[in-house]
This record gives sequence, structure tokens and C-alpha cells, in this order.
Amino acid sequence: MKRLFFSVLMILAALSTQAQGWPENYGGVMLQAFYWDSYSDSKWTKLESQADDLAQTFSLVWIPQSGYCGGQSMGYDDLYWFTNYNSSFGTKTELKSMINTFKDKGMKTIADVVINHRRNKSNWVDFPKETYNGEVYEMTSTDICANDDGGNTLTWANSNGYSLSTNNDTGEGWDGMRDLDHKSENVQRCVKAYLKFLLNDLGYAGFRYDMVKGYSPSFTGMYNTDSQPEFSVGECWDGTTTIRNWVNGTKVDGVIQSAAFDFQFRYVVRNAANDDNWQKLGMQNDGNWPLMSSKTSSGTYRRYAVTFVENHDTEWRTNARQDPLLRDTLAANAFMLAMPGTPCVFLKHWQSYRNEIKSMAAVRQLAGITNTSVYTQLASQKAYYAVQTDSRLLAVVGHTEQWTPDAAQWIKVLDGYHYAYYLAPSLQTAWIDKASGTYEGKTSVMLSAVTDNANARIVYTTDGTTPTAQSTAVASGTQLELPYGTTTLKAALLVDGQVQTVIERNYVVNEIYVPSFCVVNDGETCAFFEAPSTWTSTIKCWAWDENNYTGGIWPGKSCSKLGKNDRTGNYVWKWTYDGTLTTQPSWIIFSNNGSPQTADLPFQNGGYYTIDGFKANVITAIKAPQTKEAVATAIYTIDGRRIARPTKGLNIIRYSDGRTQKVLLRP
Repeated sequence: MKRLFFSVLMILAALSTQAQGWPENYGGVMLQAFYWDSYSDSKWTKLESQADDLAQTFSLVWIPQSGYCGGQSMGYDDLYWFTNYNSSFGTKTELKSMINTFKDKGMKTIADVVINHRRNKSNWVDFPKETYNGEVYEMTSTDICANDDGGNTLTWANSNGYSLSTNNDTGEGWDGMRDLDHKSENVQRCVKAYLKFLLNDLGYAGFRYDMVKGYSPSFTGMYNTDSQPEFSVGECWDGTTTIRNWVNGTKVDGVIQSAAFDFQFRYVVRNAANDDNWQKLGMQNDGNWPLMSSKTSSGTYRRYAVTFVENHDTEWRTNARQDPLLRDTLAANAFMLAMPGTPCVFLKHWQSYRNEIKSMAAVRQLAGITNTSVYTQLASQKAYYAVQTDSRLLAVVGHTEQWTPDAAQWIKVLDGYHYAYYLAPSLQTAWIDKASGTYEGKTSVMLSAVTDNANARIVYTTDGTTPTAQSTAVASGTQLELPYGTTTLKAALLVDGQVQTVIERNYVVNEIYVPSFCVVNDGETCAFFEAPSTWTSTIKCWAWDENNYTGGIWPGKSCSKLGKNDRTGNYVWKWTYDGTLTTQPSWIIFSNNGSPQTADLPFQNGGYYTIDGFKANVITAIKAPQTKEAVATAIYTIDGRRIARPTKGLNIIRYSDGRTQKVLLRP
């Protein structure tokens, strides 16, 4: 009997521990794997095909609501809960395959749960009848709040012989669809079964609750206690006081049952970046502090803060501006990934800055930053902001060249446009600044020794073998240029003749390909930009030095769309200055009609640029040399092979008069 009693207690304790909204000391990073109208990019099959790459950075993937909604839909007009999962993103079979693949790769999937409201089949008050595990689930007109749609639903119901619930909405109303009465036992029964279906039948690990301000937080607590998700986060858009009240409102028996998105964190970061005033990251804004700041004696709320800098509702859309992040996307993500809370990266940011975000997340993981980490502000000025987290990671954002830490205490391991990361020497590890991935054009990586031993060196190999004390050794901070093709780079600390902490990177470096339609005309000042696939608006250019060559209004002049780069599938745009210049611009920025944008890039006339910066000079017409005095005596490829005639790519030609010329032939 004692053994049985003890077993029951252990089971209850385990359930109680699990049902606390979000794990404590959680070090994972989440991906929001969709944006508005991302029907192609968020297909289940497409996301599944990226599992290996995603798993390098993310432990959680939040996907759109996956039930059928009666037509093409992002899922916020949910209709079927149990029986139809052939959605705008794929079939039920494809959905389950993706979730299982993610699970095999170490990632868990978060369901978008829409239970504040629900769509009707044919009139104002009818819902689908569905069977799950032998039981029938169907909502009726009496499951609709009495004051739905400002009373319009009640007027319609009275005129058509229907009755609504006698209970008013327990939260904010929304007129788009029928607001569900969560006091109804039938609604509760349906929701509880639905959540268990998502977990047990489809394989989700947790929930992102949509529009939680639409009903009392106590119901989120009730549903999570019943279904036991590993993760739960609510969309409670507002200031921190409202969000904290919502989190506390989910408590069951005094235990919080859900995390929340940290909207105040997002507002602060957006304002700092958009205004180029990094002092605003000092966190206080209109008397509120972000949830992850947890300016309370207990620090309770950091655990329940899911931070983000952009999402599908705040992004810049072509038909609705919203309140987007207008600049410094990389710096905003760098700040987020260095801070407490659980960071949620927006899909468009991932698509545009995949390799940079990979590296940021890798530094976060190496430093052991979690959702309950503690941060300390080190410097706060309009031009820059510096913060250390857990005394292991230091992030500087803004004009980073204006503030550098003590080199004895911090070692720089990563930097980019308006951000820099430093690690504490006590971590005792080698570091390679660029993440594994595919890169275009000339690519170098920095090897760093994160150690307090002044005599430490970095040993490395590029053939996949494990470094030894006899491998090539270099000083910390050495830049290593990667060859074109595939390289497995391994690096390790070498301290007192002993090899420590081997790290590995796998690279594919492709030669940059410039399409033949990129032409620089005689006397023309121009530049070419290959836009990421997610940049679907007209590309704008802002080029300047002491003069503003693109006009006085950001984001500058519209570029001309030339065509698609067949090798990458991305469109190429051309900016041409149409006036007379005495000098050329010094700097240039390309943007997706304002947001997102590139860094400030050094201008080169006829330059070919991507999101990563300058890649090549456009050469418009290259012909085999014609000369009476000299003839070609030998032709070589760039890797030294002698060939009979010039081929596509870079050729080295030697002439009878002793001259050597490099010639680039394009298809």
C-alpha cells in the first residue's frame, strides 16, 4: 500500500512539474515558421525538407493553425478541429510527417491554437459536427457569447429562431467570427478534447494561444492543466502590467500555467532601432518594463517571457504597414538572442539572415544563456548599448566602434552591422565565427581562442580530421579564407601542448554568378542587387556621400527589375544614377521598399551586391585578346590546369610577349 501511495504521489508530482507553462532554465530558441500569406514558404513539405538546417539553431518551431478553414487561410478563421487537416499548408499526412521529422532532429512543434472564436459553416451559428475517439463534438448556438458582435448576433438569432448563451464574453470582443463562451461546459469539453488531439494524435509538444485577451486567463490555466502541454505561450499584446496580470491569471493551485509573448520587449527594441537611439534599450518605456527584465525581487517572470522583435501581425505588409521594425534587423536579433527569456525568430528574418542568426544562436548556446539568465547593463548611450548576460556573454548594439570592453575580460567572437558579441575567457574554448552553411563569393572565417591563457593558440584542419598538437597553429583572431567547394573545418584550443574543445563547421562556398543581363553602360554610375526571395516589394536604393544621390526621402529611388538569377532563383535589380556626378557615392543601401534593408555597404560602381554585401564587379564585355604582336601560348584554369581553349569562368592566358591576363568568360 505504501509503495502504491508513493507511486501515486510521484505521478502527481511529475504532472504538476510539467504543467507550469514553460520549462525553467530553458535554453532553446524558437522559430516562427510563417508570416502573413506564407502559403509557399510554410508548406509542411518545404519546412520538413529544411529540418537538418533548422535543427542547428532551433529547438521549437511554431507553425500556422493546421486545420482546414474552408478555403485558403492562415488559420485564424478556424473551422475543423478533429476531422479535416487538409489545410492551406498541406495534408494531414504531410503535417504528421513534418512533426515526426522535427522530433527526430531534436525539435518540437508548437501548434497555433485559436479558441477565442470560431468560424461557422453556413450561417451565423452553425458549427461542424465531428467525431473523435468515438465521441461526437459539436458546438451549438448556445455556445456563443450573449454579447457577440456587439449584439448583432443576438438580433440575428432572435429573428431566426436560435438562442445564444446567457453569459457575456469574459474578455475583449472581436466581431470577425463568433466569440465562444468558455463558461459553457460544452465549449470546455470540445476544447479539452481538441488540445489532447493536437498533442496525442498529431504530435505537437505545446500551444501558442491566439488572442488570449478575448477570454479569461483562467480558462488557459484550466485547459493546460487538463492537457499537460510541455510548452504554452499566449498572445497578450499590451504593456507589461497587462501581460503579467494575464500570466498570473492562468494560475491553478497557485502555479502559473502559461508563458506569454513579451510585447513590451518588442516595442522597446523597435523604438531603439527605428530611432537609431540605442539608449532606449535601457528598457523603461512609458513606465513599463519588459517581461524578461523581471524587475521584481523574485525574478519570476523571466521564465515565462517569449521574446520577439517581429511577427506576422507587426511586419511590414504591402497592404498594411502595421508597426514594423524599419532598420537594423540584425542588431535587433542580436540583442534578443543575448538576453533572458526564450527568443522567437521571425521566418523572414531567418530567410534573409540565416547564417548570421545561426552564429548568434550558437554563441548564446555556448555561453549557456537561458530564459532565467540575469543581465547587467554596462553602457547606455544614444549611439550604442552594451549588456552582459550571466557574466559570460557581452552584446554591444548600435555604433559598436564607439565602445569596446576591457580586452582582458572579454574576447570578441562575432560582429556585423551594428552588433558585436564577446565571450568571457573563462569559457576556455575555440570559436569559429561563421556558422555551418552555404556562402557565396569570397568567404573568410575568424578563429578565436576564448581563454585567459595568453600562450594559447588555435590548431585547425580543413579535411575533416581531428586537430592535433601538430596541426596548423595560428593566433587568436586569425582570418582564414575558405576555398570554393565543400570544406569541413575543425578547430581547437592548444594550451601547453594539449588540444582542448574541438569545434566543427561544414561549409559550401560557391563562386558568385553574375547573370549576363547585368550591363554597365559607358559612363554609367550604377549598382546591381540580388534580393532575397522574401523581399517581394520594389527594391529601393539609398546611395550617398556628401551629397544624397537618391533624393531626400527614405528609402530612396526605385530600382529596375532586370530578371532572375537562374542559379539562385532570386531576382536581380539595378540602380542607376540619372544625373551628372563630379564624384561617385561612398555608400549604398538596398531595401525592400524600406524594410528590411542591407547594412551600409561600400559603393563600387558596377558592383554586384547581395544581402551579405559586395560580391563582384560586373564586367560587360570580355573578348579573347586580338593582337598582331603577340599570340596566346598557354591557357590555364584558376586552379592551374592547362586547357586547350578558354572555358566558362576565370581563365589565365599567357602570351608570346610574356604578358599574363585574367579573362572571365560568362555563358
